Amino acid sequence: MSKASWPSPGRWRELGRIRILGVGIDPVTMAEALSRVEGLLDGARPSQVITANPEMVMLARRNKPFAQVFQEAALVVPDGYGLIWASRFLGRPLPERVAGIDLLDNLAALAARRRYGLFLLGAREGVAAEAAAELQRRHPGLIIAGFHHGYFTPDEERQVLDRIREARPHILAVGLGTPRQELWLARHQASLQVPIGIGVGGSFDVLAGRVQRAPRWMQARGLEWLYRLLREPWRYRRVLFIPPFVGAVLRQKLTGRRELS
Repeated sequence: MSKASWPSPGRWRELGRIRILGVGIDPVTMAEALSRVEGLLDGARPSQVITANPEMVMLARRNKPFAQVFQEAALVVPDGYGLIWASRFLGRPLPERVAGIDLLDNLAALAARRRYGLFLLGAREGVAAEAAAELQRRHPGLIIAGFHHGYFTPDEERQVLDRIREARPHILAVGLGTPRQELWLARHQASLQVPIGIGVGGSFDVLAGRVQRAPRWMQARGLEWLYRLLREPWRYRRVLFIPPFVGAVLRQKLTGRRELS
């Protein structure tokens, strides 16, 4: 089945989304997100799940292919706390943050319970395998359909795709970084025939113990970005989007504009 032949997303989904700077975010709790994914797993077509943050929203405003991926995704959850703040400031509050790494962990629990296969693609050599082992430790009975590092060349990509097809997973978690992982899934998921594809960023590194996650009190206050910056100051470019994001949200509040600009 080609991507062009997929049924168009339901009207209920688009109308139900909260638009922040023109990008639609589904107002779901973690439990509701899991319920939707479970329903999508029983559906007839491959579905993409996006774990969105403010940086991705800003990128979508100037990258039309990336914005199109957002529009066509079956589920867009609010990963970054900045989206929670923006939604409240704009008067249409999202119920809670749905962190990508926590969603992946819960999806692994769902997969273990329903005997679904999970494939992990991304990170450096050996990291996906370690992350898979950690998820199996947390969720006994979890079927790991396969794993592969994310540093494959264009010439090696066909082998990676063939490996995923042969594994026939129900859930494909891709950690290639944004926007590569979302665009990669949008380009290949239909031909792979994987029911659920989800971009998970650096989650494999955290699960493998290569990167330490922020303390819970910092997570609760939306300060994970600050924790990462203090531990990895060379990532400072990743937070330069914050002032423009805040400014754009302020302009949306003042003008009431909803469209991409």
